[in-house]
Amino acid sequence: MKPLKEKISITIDSDLLNELKAEAEKDDRSLSQFINLILRKYFKGKKED
Repeated sequence: MKPLKEKISITIDSDLLNELKAEAEKDDRSLSQFINLILRKYFKGKKED
């Protein structure tokens, strides 16, 4: 069975990372979960355009 998630490495601006971490904490999510949520919303919006 294929794994549902894959690990990746990215480089991100430190100010953006700090904002992401703060928003993830406010939303009571891990950073990874929060980034997944943002990306899913982004691609859903692209499909609706």
